[in-house]
Amino acid sequence: MDLARKLSSKNVLVFNLVLVGIIFGFSLAFVSFSCAAPNSRTVVRAQEPPQIVIPENAFAAAYGLQLTFNAVVDKVLPSVVELQTFSVTQRNVPNLQGIPWEFFFGPRERGPQGGGGGQQREFRSQGLGSGVIVRYYNGVYYVLTNDHVIADTTEIRIATKNGSEYPAEIVGRDQRRDLAMVSFRSNASYPLAALGDSDAVRVGDWAIAMGNPLGQQFSFSVTMGIVSAVGRTGGPGGNINDFIQTDAPINQGNSGGALVNIRGEIIGINTWIASTTGGGNVGLGFAIPINNAKRSIDEFIATGTVTSGWLGVSLMEPGGELAQSLGVSGRHGAFAAQVFLGSPADKGGIRPGDFITHVNGREVRGVNQLTMMVGDLRPGDNASFNLVRDRQAMEVRVVIEERTDAVAADNRNLWPGLVVVPAPRQAGSDDPGGLQVAQIVRGSPADIIGLNAGDVITSVNGEEVTDMASFFRVLRERTATELRFGFTRGSSQLESLTFRRQGVAYV
Repeated sequence: MDLARKLSSKNVLVFNLVLVGIIFGFSLAFVSFSCAAPNSRTVVRAQEPPQIVIPENAFAAAYGLQLTFNAVVDKVLPSVVELQTFSVTQRNVPNLQGIPWEFFFGPRERGPQGGGGGQQREFRSQGLGSGVIVRYYNGVYYVLTNDHVIADTTEIRIATKNGSEYPAEIVGRDQRRDLAMVSFRSNASYPLAALGDSDAVRVGDWAIAMGNPLGQQFSFSVTMGIVSAVGRTGGPGGNINDFIQTDAPINQGNSGGALVNIRGEIIGINTWIASTTGGGNVGLGFAIPINNAKRSIDEFIATGTVTSGWLGVSLMEPGGELAQSLGVSGRHGAFAAQVFLGSPADKGGIRPGDFITHVNGREVRGVNQLTMMVGDLRPGDNASFNLVRDRQAMEVRVVIEERTDAVAADNRNLWPGLVVVPAPRQAGSDDPGGLQVAQIVRGSPADIIGLNAGDVITSVNGEEVTDMASFFRVLRERTATELRFGFTRGSSQLESLTFRRQGVAYV
């Protein structure tokens, strides 16, 4: 059999087909393994992102707003400073018998008897706040801040945004408004903050906060929000301002920093936050309106002190029943519950029970605002007070005097020295019940003649009183020279001693 016939035989043909199949299978497996290897260089094309078209006018508006914020920051932030405060306190360190104190902590001073009762040691603490450069005279920069930032400090240092530091001195303090001023000397040039008009601030305005929150790591931070409300009251420590509320994030260390409008003008000094127990920002920040500080700035620099006007009234917000009895329901104002004898209010004709509605034509919206408005008056000003008395509107003029802590705290002259509320009626009785003493001011005339909280007043100088209106009417008309009360205490009907006014009478 020849070679051609052998190759064409059936067995050889099958063998050849099997061999070709094996070779093809190995080749396919190799190619598949190579494609799945980790170091494969196969390129997979990513899906193209969707095309988002921003309207040209919308982009221009957003970008213009961003440029505005950039410009505000560039303008204002260099006038914001960091206040580093240091205080030294003395504390008792216990004398721990049997413990080798000197070995671990070094020698310590002994007491008068050589030890046994402990010793005084100095402890140094550091605080941080913010401030705003507002004035410059003859090489001295003046920085406005909060009083609570510098309170009880023994050393203050100013740090500026360019990294320079300077020792600072206290120029003046105003604790009632929580304002203070410090100064530092420098040959360098720093911009002064432009002061805006906080009376023009409206809810919804842009608000930009600048300061040094939570330590030096976050110095010269800028946050943004809006004005959430104006005319807020109830600040800590008896602060009498009508605050601007903002949701621009403010934290500890921002105190004394700037609240700025979209024009780059200072509209407030950041002061306090309402927060949870953790003390962090929850969007409730408050700033002192800059108009409240403008007069203080000038007086700090001129004299180092701030004078406040003194009216001489004890104010309260009238509740619903009191407001209704006085005929002032739904009206804005402040209720003069008591008057200091010999004060400008006493001399000018303001009486307990008067409801003050305007000062020099400006509406009084509450106790805090009236306190601030009077404080802003200068000693010697002849001020006009509009008030409601016996449901009738009237005007009196008062010559304002300077307020001092000693005069304001002298309860001996607080007339009459008590706060009354309607006494609860007996069930099923038509008896009006009289007026119950809710509070007695210690050292006041009411305290001196023997009244106690809880007594029920039935008469004033022998004339029956049954409600708040009659009480204040008799108090105003029948007590020019002396004061006494008829009252019940428990089941006893009593009469107080008589308080005689010496040398002072209503005019």
